[in-house]
Amino acid sequence: MSRPEPRSEHALIAAPAHLRPLVDRWVSYRHEGLEPGTHLGLPGSSLTLVLSLGRPTRVSTMPRAGDAPAEFDALVGGLHTSPAVIAYEQELSGVQLDLTPRGSRALLGLPAGELAGAVLSLQTLFGSRASQQIERLREAPDWDTRFHLITEMFTRQIGGLGQAPRALEEAWQTILCSGGRVRIADVAARVGYSRRQLDVRFAREYGLAPKQLARIVRFERSHRLLVANPRLTLAWIAASCGYYDQAHMARDWKQFAGCSPSSWLVREELPFVQDQLGVGP
Repeated sequence: MSRPEPRSEHALIAAPAHLRPLVDRWVSYRHEGLEPGTHLGLPGSSLTLVLSLGRPTRVSTMPRAGDAPAEFDALVGGLHTSPAVIAYEQELSGVQLDLTPRGSRALLGLPAGELAGAVLSLQTLFGSRASQQIERLREAPDWDTRFHLITEMFTRQIGGLGQAPRALEEAWQTILCSGGRVRIADVAARVGYSRRQLDVRFAREYGLAPKQLARIVRFERSHRLLVANPRLTLAWIAASCGYYDQAHMARDWKQFAGCSPSSWLVREELPFVQDQLGVGP
């Protein structure tokens, strides 16, 4: 059987106002006629929820060592520090929501720390309701209808778990808004914790130490700059993201992407998904 002509459609959708503190980004996508392959789900500052509308999402390498490969009609990916490898055939179709840690509590009923490094089936959290919702989404006639169905589903979920302690939320936002450049000792002083208290409580809530989050935020920004303009020099990107030098940035890329920035640029990726949309846990 011949491979169908490549077709691609995707959209970044603004979440409804009442969900915006909980959902960083909302993406719908459909790709057909692909050459089978893999792409990387890179670490970032959001949790990932993927609802597959076609073939299940196949995670061939989990971000947490020791976890077995699996397929998911709907998945939740926690914050992680190693890439996931997503395998695909000729078609990919679905919806991805990038959740804030506050969204993890409000919509999933769990602090982000309990999902750290994990990729779980949404059915594990919501049971048969998740399967029913996936069926409704697949039967929906268009993206607008799916948008409304997902909005209804998550609006019903709001309130699953209250907010994290204010000091931890402030620490998270301070690191995020600084682009990962703030000194962690200064963050601790700002929120009224000792450095050790901040490390322990922050890691328990989010599954990452404050310094790990700062590194991921810098890496995430460097990735976005590289995608936005591959002609930028790596030295300029490194300086713009707060790295000491290009070698410093390359070390973080080796951990978080498994390769250097230049190697990542030339590897066989799925540019219209991975580079622009970041689909995957």
